[in-house]
Amino acid sequence: MVGLQKGPGLGAKKGSVAAPSKTGSTQNMSANIKVVVRVRPLNMKEMQSYNRIVVDVVDDKMLVFDPKEETRPLFYQGVQQPNKNFLKRANKELKFVFDDVCGQEASNQDVFETTTKEIISSLMEGYNCSVFAYGATGAGKTFTMIGTQENPGITYLTMEHLFYTIYSFKKDRDFDIGVSYIEVYNENVYDLLKPSSTPLQLREDSKNGVMVAGLSLHSIKTARELLNVLEDGNKNRTQHPTDANAESSRSHAVFQVYVKMRYKISSQLRMVKLSMIDLAGSERASASGCKGDRFKEGANINKSLLSLGNCINKLADGSNYIPYRDSKLTRLLKDSLGGNCKTVMIANVSPSNITYEDTYNTLKYAARANKIQLSIKKNIVDGDIRASQYVKINEELKKKIKELEAKLSLSSLKTVKESDGVKEKCKLIDLY
Repeated sequence: MVGLQKGPGLGAKKGSVAAPSKTGSTQNMSANIKVVVRVRPLNMKEMQSYNRIVVDVVDDKMLVFDPKEETRPLFYQGVQQPNKNFLKRANKELKFVFDDVCGQEASNQDVFETTTKEIISSLMEGYNCSVFAYGATGAGKTFTMIGTQENPGITYLTMEHLFYTIYSFKKDRDFDIGVSYIEVYNENVYDLLKPSSTPLQLREDSKNGVMVAGLSLHSIKTARELLNVLEDGNKNRTQHPTDANAESSRSHAVFQVYVKMRYKISSQLRMVKLSMIDLAGSERASASGCKGDRFKEGANINKSLLSLGNCINKLADGSNYIPYRDSKLTRLLKDSLGGNCKTVMIANVSPSNITYEDTYNTLKYAARANKIQLSIKKNIVDGDIRASQYVKINEELKKKIKELEAKLSLSSLKTVKESDGVKEKCKLIDLY
């Protein structure tokens, strides 16, 4: 994942943004990717056409895909007649269990409460955190991540909660905050906060991981500034209408917040990043009606999402080789999927049978992602000096100061005595 090396406004070198240094990281933990499924309400097109509900939310942890339909028996002259749908394929009746399931009635606030609210505390502890929305075109990813003015998405709500949390720690820590915003469009990476027709290059090394060369980093002081930057970036994001979605996002968007915090007592420094990722939707050309440039866009979107799916499958299987380099998207997501990062995946699906195959594929990938194990480290740059250690060091320094003062005092007294002795000798010489 793109991250922080050191950038403008954060005492950093200008021109490249990379993952925070892991120097001094002392605490490791193992965790799974947290997977949350959100089932959106039926849209107008689905309500106006004949459709069947293929996602039945059982509770906040379980859903059933393609549930059995209740068929009323047909009788003629008191005799039950054979079912006319006997040639119809059997319902899958597949049960899926996830960390959380948000039904059609769930608001963006509800999704925020179950997904990103709790990871802010992990961010404050020194862990990198990442959230990404996955699903087919029109499944509701951008609404979940960005939302509207009346119903803001989880990116807005998360940023608001981040600044509230930072304010509560002001007495103990000093903070510097920077943000970047990029999109991956047609397998090219662009800066949404500093628009240019020239794509940015990805670079990778063993120390910093994947870097986006030339990516601009903007220093932020208030939540309002941060949200204004997010809004400006969204205006520059590539969107085009398709048959499947009137405002289809044709690119993957990665919004990142870099937080540098220094403890006032121990001077411990932690540098962490929060990544909010809105993926473009997988799509079938027949459903989206794309031709020409839109078809090319869709092909590149599907290519990168296929690479993402392959990485998820390999990670879930515990494979030693993960094909991150198959696409720009998976190179950028490397840290979030299999690296040093607490990750939440929000799988967005429609409940209508119109998107039957897309919903099934999304649920399968979400179930696979839930098996991925992550090894997470705290990002502590200059060592973990506890308060008790600090007090001990302080006492030792005070003791040394007293010893030096005593030596200095003895030395001064000796100098005075020697000076008095010289004066007495001079007086005796004068007498003679």
